[in-house]
Amino acid sequence: MAGALSARRRGGALSGGRGTTVRVKSASRRRPSSTRWLERQLNDPYVAEARRLGYRSRAAFKLLQLDDRFHLLVPGRRVVDLGAAPGGWTQIAVERVGRAGHVVAVDLSAMDAIPGATVLQLDASAPDAPAAIAAALGGPADVVLSDMAPPATGHAQTDHLRIVALAESAYDCARRLLAPGGSFVCKVLQGGAQGDLLAGLKHAFATVRHVKPPASRADSAELYLVATGFRGRPPE
Repeated sequence: MAGALSARRRGGALSGGRGTTVRVKSASRRRPSSTRWLERQLNDPYVAEARRLGYRSRAAFKLLQLDDRFHLLVPGRRVVDLGAAPGGWTQIAVERVGRAGHVVAVDLSAMDAIPGATVLQLDASAPDAPAAIAAALGGPADVVLSDMAPPATGHAQTDHLRIVALAESAYDCARRLLAPGGSFVCKVLQGGAQGDLLAGLKHAFATVRHVKPPASRADSAELYLVATGFRGRPPE
C-alpha cells in the first residue's frame, strides 16, 4: 500500500512493456481504427495504473506530473476544473488541495459526483458561467484547469483551430475567476498557444510555458500551457 501511495503522489512516468503485449484480433463489425485504439488501451501502463488506483481516466497522471513540476495544487487552494468529465483531474485536485481546499468541477455533460468536489453542469463559455462558478467556489480561484478538447476530425488545421477556440474560452473564464498570483493550465496542440491568445497570456501572467508531461502519449500532438503569476484582471 505504501508503494502504491508513493507512486500516486509522485505521478512519475510509468514504464511500458510490462508483461506480454496484448494483440487484438480484428472483427467484422469493428473498424481498423477502433481495433488500434483498443489495442493501445490494453497495452497502456497508465490505463492499467489508473484503473488500479481508482482514477477515472489516465489523464489524471498528466495533472499529477504537471503539479509535481509546478506545485500548483497546494493544500488549501481553490481550484476550478473546466471540462472536467469524467473527473480524473478533479480527483487529483481534491487529493492535493485537501479538506482545507475547495474544488469546483464544470462540464457541459452530466458527471458523477466526486467526494470533496462541487460539480456544476453548465457551459463554461456562457456569459454567466464565471459568476456561477465563483459563487460555488466561495470566492476567487487560485488555479483554473482545462483539459478540454473537441472531438478529433482528422484534419490537422481544423483540429488546431477548434482546440485554440476552447483554450481561448478557458482563458476568458480563468481571467474572470483568478485571484492575483493565480495559475492557469490548459491543453493546446503542437505549436502551442499563438497570436492573440499567447500575447494575452504573456501580458496577464508572469510566466507562460508549454509542457508535454510524460503521461501524454508520444504520438499525440497535445501540449499543456502552464501560466503562473496572474497579474490581476484589468479594468473593463
